[in-house]
Formats: sequence, structure tokens, C-alpha cells
Amino acid sequence: MGFLRRLLGGGRADPAAPDGEPEPDDAALDADERARELELARFDQDRADDLVRRQQRFSSYSWTPPAQGGERRAEDNDGSSGP
Repeated sequence: MGFLRRLLGGGRADPAAPDGEPEPDDAALDADERARELELARFDQDRADDLVRRQQRFSSYSWTPPAQGGERRAEDNDGSSGP
């Protein structure tokens, strides 16, 4: 969210907030964002069971069927004269 605030120019113009707290700097916002993403990744990993983890780990080795209809397409020149 911090990058969106910086990109769109959001936030307060005054560095001191109305309640007297200074606005956090970019480094603190980035650290908070990284910590939140790490927490979400850990939660997602804990939520996934063993079967899902195995499927994700070996998905690059899975078999995929060949494209239907073969390699030729209707636009290909097959040598026959068309209408």
C-alpha cells in the first residue's frame, strides 16, 4: 500500500499528524509491508495441506495433453486451391 500512496501522492502534506504523531518514513512503511507479506505467506503455507503442497511443488512435471487439432491451422497454406 505504501507504493500506491507514493505513486498517487497520498498522505498528509504536513509531516506532523493532527494527533501529534509524525508520519512514518518510506523505509518504515516498506518494512511494515514486507513483514505483512511474510506473515501472509506463512499463514498461507500453514493453511495448505500436504497434498496441495505436493501438487504445487511438482506442477512443472505434470503432463499436459497436446493441442487439439494438431499443428496445422485453417490459415495455413495447404497447397490446395480454395474458393
